[in-house]
Amino acid sequence: MLDYNHKPKPGEQITTLIDAALVAENEATPPRDYLGGSRLGVACERALQFEFTAAPKDEGAGFTGQTLRVFAIGHQLEDLAIHWLRAAGFDIYTRKGNRPDGEQFGFSVAGGRVRGHVDGIIAAGPEGFGLAVPALWECKTMNAKNWRACVKDGVTKSKPVYAAQIAVYQAYMETSVPGIATNPALFTAINKDTAELHHELVPFDAALAQRMSDRGVRILQATDEGELLPRIASNRDFFECRFCPWASRCWEQPS
Repeated sequence: MLDYNHKPKPGEQITTLIDAALVAENEATPPRDYLGGSRLGVACERALQFEFTAAPKDEGAGFTGQTLRVFAIGHQLEDLAIHWLRAAGFDIYTRKGNRPDGEQFGFSVAGGRVRGHVDGIIAAGPEGFGLAVPALWECKTMNAKNWRACVKDGVTKSKPVYAAQIAVYQAYMETSVPGIATNPALFTAINKDTAELHHELVPFDAALAQRMSDRGVRILQATDEGELLPRIASNRDFFECRFCPWASRCWEQPS
């Protein structure tokens, strides 16, 4: 039963104000006009097409203030991971010239319609560690359940979207950083609940990179031709569909 006499406490009011400001800031940010290389591994190509074209999300499907706070904390943890790796003796570059105001390392293909920005490039490891360089470095933060799955099964099995991102980034960065597709990438996962760390060397998967590149081409071509790509499922109750921010838009369209 709703308590219509409930008055928000000052702490609740502050959080509400913060979240409202974050949502407004996010909504005022122009959508990107390219297909993100980090997103090519998403299961549903039609969802990726909606994302690429900045199709309006279903009512109530936008990011909440709490979700935006989670994203922001993840970015801060990645910055901490860079500091920790450098302190441990890794020579890691996150921006050109390794300057805070330097341009971020990344790639742009298909006339700028597919782009990606890497978390870092390792130029050298600690003495005696034997890391093959240059090596791509990618970092993700996870809750305890997802982190344990990543430790148990590895990133390729537990987080295929991340594995696809790594392969695509290695492939497309090879022209500007020769050797980065030859050497295994270093993947770091941070447990947001316990601060535990998982580090994993991920060999380059050329076949996966090619499949994801082909997928990007398919999405661009279909969009240019005004064609909607197939759904991932034949039933709206499918797991992926239940959590898709474009579910209503998608299922109102012809199959």
